Amino acid sequence: MDSSELQAYAHRMRFMREAGITLVLASGVLAFFLFIPLFEQKAPPAPTVVATTGPDAFAQVSIDAKAAIVYDLTTGEVLYAKNADAQLPLASLTKLLTVYAALAKLSPDTPITIPALATHLDGPHAFSAGQTFALDDLARLTLTASLNDGAAAIAEATASRQNISQTDMLAGAAAALGLGETYAVNGSGLDVNAAVSGGYGSARDLARLAGALVEQAPAIAAATTENIVHAVSEGGTSFSLKNTDPIVSSISRLLLSKTGYTDLAGGNLALVFDSGMRHMVAVVVLGSSLKARFTDGAALVAATLAHFAGVDSL
Repeated sequence: MDSSELQAYAHRMRFMREAGITLVLASGVLAFFLFIPLFEQKAPPAPTVVATTGPDAFAQVSIDAKAAIVYDLTTGEVLYAKNADAQLPLASLTKLLTVYAALAKLSPDTPITIPALATHLDGPHAFSAGQTFALDDLARLTLTASLNDGAAAIAEATASRQNISQTDMLAGAAAALGLGETYAVNGSGLDVNAAVSGGYGSARDLARLAGALVEQAPAIAAATTENIVHAVSEGGTSFSLKNTDPIVSSISRLLLSKTGYTDLAGGNLALVFDSGMRHMVAVVVLGSSLKARFTDGAALVAATLAHFAGVDSL
């Protein structure tokens, strides 16, 4: 093959290679555009988000209390709040702290003797000096009938067993629960004078305290939901005392009730109830009136039930 034929042959080979490369590239581009729609069709469609707003069961609630809270003890969610962190006089809601502190340090069958000084406190009271009760019996009577002599006896016995003051004993119990707005100077919550209450706390703190007491001592808490509480002293004296909360029979699945009233505090109320399937909710009302504390509490319970039912009212 002479030189001219070799050049022609090389030219043909180069042309065929370039044509082959071009064909391959063209095929690749064609495949790309053919298959891309298939991949796009396999991709899931973007979800459609629809924002929905349920009815506000608490929107129309009107209460007289200075402060209040509806606190979901199961989830920690605040369902309703009015000045929930304001530190206010507790009156006899202080007794919840006293009993909680005692049960944290003493066994339920610990004998508690009523001291003479306790019998001289302002009412309500029911005992005589020297009478002795098991702690759980005395706690049931004290919380249900809001007895100042019983609370004083429990506080004194608990503090003396720890060899500390009653104030320090109560402060320790509040600190253990992380109740930053709560402290007490006596176990009953009685006003010390015209300017100083026996105990202070917030609605939020009291909701958590009430829930903790239900968990710690459900049988004692359950006694506060009855119209009448019964117990017998170690000497054989029987007591049947009336509940200070007149609405306990009207609240379904009630787990705890505690009232409080002094001149400084006004009307207070703490409730814990099961909103359904052991879903515990606390309602606390502080600084209401003697009568309105109960209508306030009942209104918040009704609104809570409506909230869980998904309606604006029942």
